[in-house]
Amino acid sequence: MNIIIAGAGKVGFNLAKTLCIGHNVIIIDKNKEALNRIGESLDIYAYFGDIKDPNTYTNFVDMDIDLFIAVTNSDDANIISTIEIDSVLKVNKKFVRLQNDFYQNDYLKEKLNIDKLIFPAKLSSRNIASLINYPKLNNIKGFKYTDYKVISIFCEKDMHTEEFQSIQNRVVGIEKKKTFYIDMDEVESIKKGDLIYLLAKEDEITSICSIFSSTATDEIKKCVLFGINEVSISIAKILLENKKDVKMVEKDITLCQKAEEELEGRVHIINSKYQNEELFVDENLDKADVCISTYKDDEYNIIKSIEAKEFGIEKTIAINNDSEYYNLMHKLGIVALRGEKISAYHSIIEHINSSGVILEKFFCGGKGIVFLRKIFKNSSLIGKNISRPFVKNSKFFIIRDNELKLLDSETLKEDDIILAIAISELSSKVKIWIYEL
Repeated sequence: MNIIIAGAGKVGFNLAKTLCIGHNVIIIDKNKEALNRIGESLDIYAYFGDIKDPNTYTNFVDMDIDLFIAVTNSDDANIISTIEIDSVLKVNKKFVRLQNDFYQNDYLKEKLNIDKLIFPAKLSSRNIASLINYPKLNNIKGFKYTDYKVISIFCEKDMHTEEFQSIQNRVVGIEKKKTFYIDMDEVESIKKGDLIYLLAKEDEITSICSIFSSTATDEIKKCVLFGINEVSISIAKILLENKKDVKMVEKDITLCQKAEEELEGRVHIINSKYQNEELFVDENLDKADVCISTYKDDEYNIIKSIEAKEFGIEKTIAINNDSEYYNLMHKLGIVALRGEKISAYHSIIEHINSSGVILEKFFCGGKGIVFLRKIFKNSSLIGKNISRPFVKNSKFFIIRDNELKLLDSETLKEDDIILAIAISELSSKVKIWIYEL
C-alpha cells in the first residue's frame, strides 16, 4: 500500500516503523529535526511540509494513496488535512486521531469521508468499568462476534500447572519476568506475581479469579484519580456511570475548574500543589478502594501508585504512556492501562491489519496477538474440514454455539468463530494460515 502519515511525533514514528515493512510510507511534518531522525532510522520518505496546505500534496499526484493517517497533536490540523488532501489526491481510506470528544458524531465522519475516527482518551479509559467491577483482574479485552474475552490476573501464590488443570486449555499466555509464553510446555510452574492470560465469558470471571487468588475482594466503591486531563475526565465519567464515589487530585487550578465544569460538580476535586503523605490522610484518600494515576509521566504514575499501596490501597492503576515502563508496572503489581499514544497506535494498526472477515487485536502490551475469523452465511468455508496447524508459540480455538474448545479437526459450520493466539513477533505463519483458510 501507499500510505501517507501526517505527523512525525511518537505515534507517527511508531506507525511508520511498523508499516514501512511491506508498504510504501511517506511521513509529513513541519518539524525538520523529527523528520531527520525518522529519515535516518527508517526506510521511508520523510517530507517537510504543512499538512493543512494543499500544495504539500502536489508532490504525490502521480500516486494513488491507499491510506492517509492524520495523527498530529492538533485536531484542527488533522481535520483540515483530510479536506486538503482530497482536493489534490485520490485517497482510498482515511484514519484521523482526535483529542476532543465533541467530534464524536457521524456527521463529521460522513461529511469528510473519514473511514475511522480514533479518540485516544476514550480508548485509554474504555476498560476501566470492567477493572472496577472485577477488582482481581489486571486487564480485560473483548471481541466482536463473541462473548469470550481475554482476561489477565496476577497469580497470588506459587502453583503447579496441575492445580488449574480444569481451565488449562483456557490459558493463552503467561508473563514471567518480562518474558511472554503461550506454550505451556515451556512453563514448569506458576510463581507468585506471574500474570496469567485466559479466555473467559463474563459470568466465568469470578470463579476463574478464585483459582489464582485466595483472598476475598471487597466491592470497589471509592476511587481517587491523580491528574486531570482528557483521559482522567473520561475515566471519571465511566466511574460515575457505575455509581462510584470519585475524588480527583490536581495541582493546576485551571484544570480543576475544567473538570468541575465537564463533570457537572459530581466529583470531589482537590486542588493541591503538595501531593505528599499528609494529603492522603487529610483528604481521606487512604480510604479509597482504588487509586488511578493518569499523568503523562510514567515515572510519576508509578510513584503515586507505590504511595497508594503504602497507604493500604490494594488496587492501583497507572496510565502507561511509554512501553519501556510496562514491565516495571507489572513487576510492581500495578495495572498498566494504555496511554493515549499507545492506544492510538495499537488501534490504528489493528484496523489496518483487520479485514471485514478477520479481526486482529493485541494484548500483553503488544507481545501477544489474537486473530479472529467468523464463518458468515454463504461463506465458501462452510463444510470445509480444517485442522490445527503445528506452529510453535501459538494456540488455536473454535467457538461453536457460544462454547469454546481447542481446535483439532473440525468441519466448519455457519457462525463458527476461529480464534488463533500467537506471540506477535512470531505470528506471520499463524496470520497466513487464518487468511488462507
